[in-house]
Amino acid sequence: MNYHNEKSGNGGVITLSNDAEEVGRLTYTIFPEQDRMVISYVLVHRQFEGRGMGKYLIEEALKYARDNNWKVYPHCSYARSVMNRMNDVEDILLHR
Repeated sequence: MNYHNEKSGNGGVITLSNDAEEVGRLTYTIFPEQDRMVISYVLVHRQFEGRGMGKYLIEEALKYARDNNWKVYPHCSYARSVMNRMNDVEDILLHR
């Protein structure tokens, strides 16, 4: 699996793909003055659902946030649900 982070202005899209096609994507917005990343949307294409691919996208976004010392607010309900079940995100998870 390969990740690609396409940044544009204060936002971006992290895509996850295998050798042949896109598996899914995560969109985010950065608020640099608040040291905050907001995860807006997580999509996993239907044929890849149920294999943990959405969690992999979230983990990649968290790695990017940690590299930049940002806190993360999961606006996306799926991302919020996944992050609330993770044990190692209390240092960067924003609940509101």
